[in-house]
Amino acid sequence: MKKKNKFLLGLASLTLVAALVGCGTKEDSQSKAINEHKIVVGVTSGPHEQIAEVAAKVAKEKGLEVELKTFSDYVLPNTSLAEGDLDVNSYQHKPFLDAFNKDHNTDLVPVGKTILTPMGIYSEKYKSLEDVPDGATFGLPNDPTNGARALFVLQEAGYIKLKDGADLTASIRDVEENKKNLKFIELEAAQIPKQLSEVDIAAINTNFALEAGIDPKKDSILLESTDSPYVNYIAVRAENKDDPTIKKFVEAYQSDEVRKFIEEEFKGAIIPSW
Repeated sequence: MKKKNKFLLGLASLTLVAALVGCGTKEDSQSKAINEHKIVVGVTSGPHEQIAEVAAKVAKEKGLEVELKTFSDYVLPNTSLAEGDLDVNSYQHKPFLDAFNKDHNTDLVPVGKTILTPMGIYSEKYKSLEDVPDGATFGLPNDPTNGARALFVLQEAGYIKLKDGADLTASIRDVEENKKNLKFIELEAAQIPKQLSEVDIAAINTNFALEAGIDPKKDSILLESTDSPYVNYIAVRAENKDDPTIKKFVEAYQSDEVRKFIEEEFKGAIIPSW
């Protein structure tokens, strides 16, 4: 494994924190006009923050000041957006956003693609999935969003088959065929890098891999395809989705300057998705 990376938690792959349930709803969220000269953008620390800093510089050149607010939690950026403390956030994929809206009765919408932080399959014992023996243990995240994501990565590679109709909330109960008779062990997503030696193979979100000094491109034995539905998005309150200032920020984010930064800084571990 590579030297421990300084990246902190980033999203790619995200877990709802049950303890933090207080948030604005459709009924009590504040309607807040967007300042055409300055917006407040919420990001999670790590890659999302780094990339947004570059986007902010591009936006400033276009006459838009961007104030970044950084979070180490995956619920607060959405509650803060719903309550009007943020104008925009950038850290989550659509399955997570959809689940958040459903669970918290909010109306946050995606307005522009950002990056894909591909989930990888890793092992300290085997160099390829073909080497993994029958009956091996497979560690996967225990939250519905990322657990399903891990299963779809395995299915795409042809190692399992999920029941017809299984969607992005699929669980191990939906596994219909299991080519290698894998034994599924559900673990907290953030802890899987530390527990990798205790299982034969495991699915790890890119943000947690980077934090543990794992290079997704070099160290994974299987990496999620770029056709993944888990592309990350810029999100806003529904009433602001067509605001010209929001569009200006999205254009700054989806600029050649930001793309170049992502490609040079992350070298394929994080992929521009626009």
